[in-house]
Amino acid sequence: MTLRIDISGLPSERLRFAASPLAELTAMLHVLAEPGHHPQFADWAGDVWAGLRPELAERLREAEFLWRCSQADFLIPARPRPTLAEELDDVDRIDDETYVTAALVTTCGSNRVHFAASSPLTDATARERALDLAQARGARQEAFAERLLADPAAVRARVRHTLEQCAEAFFDAAWAGVAVELATDLRLKNDLLKRQGIGAALASVSGAVALAPDGDCIIVDKLLDKATVAHGTGVTFIPSVFGRPHLVAVHAREWQPVVQYPVAEPSPSEPVSLEAVTLRLEALAHPVRLRLLRTLARGPHTTGELAHAWELSSSEVSRHLAVLRRAGLLTARRHGRYVRHTLNRPDLTTLGADLLAAVLR
Repeated sequence: MTLRIDISGLPSERLRFAASPLAELTAMLHVLAEPGHHPQFADWAGDVWAGLRPELAERLREAEFLWRCSQADFLIPARPRPTLAEELDDVDRIDDETYVTAALVTTCGSNRVHFAASSPLTDATARERALDLAQARGARQEAFAERLLADPAAVRARVRHTLEQCAEAFFDAAWAGVAVELATDLRLKNDLLKRQGIGAALASVSGAVALAPDGDCIIVDKLLDKATVAHGTGVTFIPSVFGRPHLVAVHAREWQPVVQYPVAEPSPSEPVSLEAVTLRLEALAHPVRLRLLRTLARGPHTTGELAHAWELSSSEVSRHLAVLRRAGLLTARRHGRYVRHTLNRPDLTTLGADLLAAVLR
């Protein structure tokens, strides 16, 4: 499963490496929302939460769907600017329909949600679908979606104000600390691009990013099968310190391709038993379960949502979920009348290292 970015005929100068304050702030917000996914930043996240004013903490919780399980496309800019204020100004220039659709895709928790046929701002059916999807994920998401659809201008202004408050509360200090590391990485990438070409630059980004043999396509190894085109617009690569170990890709048709990559490899994981590793490998040895995990990687889902997304019966999905739970890759929690299944990311993301450690131990 890969994301393929068509760059045939693209001049080398259209492949750009640049730091983005907004993208790094988004990565920090993701860490604050999911500190368990980033143990190396657990102390930082704890200190930030302890120092936040209650009002700002509540604002972050009410809008966390924009960055928690996935990132809204407008938060990963294709044309990074020197300052956060300039990048927020660029976001303000996006029309309401584009902004709302991007926010709802994230709020609804899956990039398989599309509103291409009609806008939820103007079409009642699309609006109800968006609200139903948000409702299945809890009252906060439903309330956010309702406010966004009722008054997009007010929600947009509130989100910007929240991000500006984050700058004062913790981002400016953290950005000063990571800017040198980002600049060092960018010098390396741009030097490789200039001296050795696109292939060498991409190889230095991540082992999951490569140039196709014919040179016409960038291949990003992710659990999805998608394709996008960079003709005329180019591709932007944004380094991130707080984003590690994630590799984030903006690939929706109406957006310029962007890849946010970690500047360093994640810390090694603690070894687990060979029995546990074997059980997980057996659970993953089925294409349907891999598809379900691809969706669950975006956030918690109910059995019915997974069945609808992949056009399967609920009973078939339930059987596969049971196998994944026995392997320790999922947890299930009831929220009202919904039972949501959540991916145990640490156990999944460290599986390769766990297997090697178990074999060599």
